[in-house]
This record gives sequence, structure tokens and C-alpha cells, in this order.
Amino acid sequence: MKINSRKLVIAVIASGTLGMSLTACVETGRGEMSRSTGATTSCPVTVNESITTTARIGYQDIPNGDLIVKDQGLLEACMPNADITWSKFSSGQDVVQAFGSGSLDLGTLGSSPATMALSSPLNIPMQVIWIQDVIGKAESLVVRDPSITTLEGLRGKKIATPFGSTSHYSLLAALGAANMSADVTLMSLKPNAMLGAWQGGQIDAAWVWDPTLSKLTTDGRVILSSEDVAKQGAPTFDLSGATTAFTTSNPEFMEMWTKLQDFAVGRINADPTAAAVSMSAQLGIAPDVIIPQLVGYTYLSAAEQAGPDYLGGAFAQSLAGTAEFLLQQGNIDAVSTPGKYADGIFNDAVAKVGQS
Repeated sequence: MKINSRKLVIAVIASGTLGMSLTACVETGRGEMSRSTGATTSCPVTVNESITTTARIGYQDIPNGDLIVKDQGLLEACMPNADITWSKFSSGQDVVQAFGSGSLDLGTLGSSPATMALSSPLNIPMQVIWIQDVIGKAESLVVRDPSITTLEGLRGKKIATPFGSTSHYSLLAALGAANMSADVTLMSLKPNAMLGAWQGGQIDAAWVWDPTLSKLTTDGRVILSSEDVAKQGAPTFDLSGATTAFTTSNPEFMEMWTKLQDFAVGRINADPTAAAVSMSAQLGIAPDVIIPQLVGYTYLSAAEQAGPDYLGGAFAQSLAGTAEFLLQQGNIDAVSTPGKYADGIFNDAVAKVGQS
């Protein structure tokens, strides 16, 4: 992925910077039980009692298979002797910070923060282990003023997005393509802080994901999406990553974890209504609100991910292309070697599970 855009000039007026400093604040590091009060689902694959791995797993409030695995207690059911702790994070930046500090083994993050983690100056020893989803309309630019119908209508306005996120990446790409980089003011706000800023009139627009996106669209309108930006050559993804030390030391855990993620993707694609029930318990919103959100993502099976277009082949080039763009913006110091991004992908588990 190569994006032709001049270096963007951004006015930053909120706390935080785009450079992924390891001094950022983690929203939560507490172990968290499932919100679901339903019965735990039995293991859908062969139980492996020999796995005794201690795994510290980070998740985010994004409607994907990870929430189904967590809500139904599938890891715990399939690996009863493993020690598994779930912690909620508010952004991929925080997950990267936790990887860097050694306080997390596995977590959800976007393709942009994952690329930053694998690039200088961070150079964190981590690997992409799963593509949770290909982002489409689920991440979009919503505006307050109903008279604004195009990106050009936001000249001179304030736009919020979580800096370092896939939404931020899509926003930068869209602004660059429209030659508007110097014509707007960007604010770094995490999703849970956007609604108050929106209601208080502190921002004119926001590029973000659900459930925040749906809250903003109650009195706003979407004018552009990550699907539109992907068609321009800048696709984005929600990923799961893990430290290299963890993937190397726990191959059986990784295979089981991947089997269960693949199971969850199958449920989403086969019966999104039932899948939304588990997601609802985790997100704290009604299933009928979640179901329309699912069409904004593409959920890939292990077999698809193991293929040449994704973890089994071209995904390293996608990370490298993202890095080239981030370098143009001054968000990383240098693009790593192709081998570094290739080594930043762990495809052993998807290859095994995809063949089964």
C-alpha cells in the first residue's frame, strides 16, 4: 500500500501526541470478569488439559470474535488448567504500551499502532497473530452540522480522533488526498471522551468506531468511512498481537486460541443475531444495535487469513506500506526492513487451524 500525499501539518490541541510514547496512560490494567450472566458455553473443540500457560489478554470494546470468546468463557473451557486474565483497554496505543512494559502477553490493536510498534523508535518485539476484522464503514467521519456533506465542508473546523489509531490513519489519508491537511485542527480524544466534547460543542466532527460512532450519529451524519479510504489504497484492520516471547514459548496455547477465534468468526458470519447477543453482554448495548454494526466489518476465517493475501503472504507488505505513510507524517523515525515486518507476523497457528 503506497499513498502519495505530501507531509501533513497538524495542529494538536488536546493532551497526547501522535508519536507513540510509552508514557501514555493505560485506562485499565485490572483483570476483568465477563459482564455476561449467562452460562459458560462448553468447549466447541477438543479440550486440552495439558496447557498450563499463564496468559494476560487485553481486549477492546470492538464488535468482533474476541468478545464472543471472552463472553462465553471459551478459553477457560477449552484450556481448564491455563491461568487466563482479561483486561480492558481503550486504545491500541495503550496495548502497545503494555507490550513494551511487559505487562501484557496478547491484545487487540489496530494496524496503525501495530505498525508503529514494529517500527523505530519503538521496535517492540511483538507479532500480529490474527486479523480480527477488515475495517469498512464501521469507522467513519461523522459531522455535527447537517449542512456539511463533504470533507471539504470541514475547512477551518475541529475534528477529533484517537491519535495513533486506525481511525486517525484513515483521517490523515483522507485529508492528504483532499489537500486539506493544513485546513483543519485535529484533536486527540479517546472514544470515551468524545461524546462530552461533541455535546459541549468543542468539536465539529469525529472519526471513530462503535459504540461511540452510533452515539454521535443520533444527531450527526456520516460523510466518509474507512471503506472509502481503503478504496483509495489505505486499508485498515483490527488485529490481535502478542509479544514474540509469548508466541515462541506457547505454541499449543496459540493454536487453541486461534481455533476459538476461528470458531467465533464462524458464528458471526453464520448467525450474526446470535453473535450479537454475546457482544451485547460485553459492550453493554442491545443486540439490535450491534447487528447493523457488523456489516461495517469483514470477518476472515483462519483459512482465509492463512492465504496469500493476508497473514500467509501479503500482509507484511501492507504493514510496510502503512509504515511509509506514517513516516511521511513524522509518526515513526524510519521504516523497518521488509524482514522486520515479515518477522512481525506469526502465521503458524492460522496455517494449522486453516488446514483442519
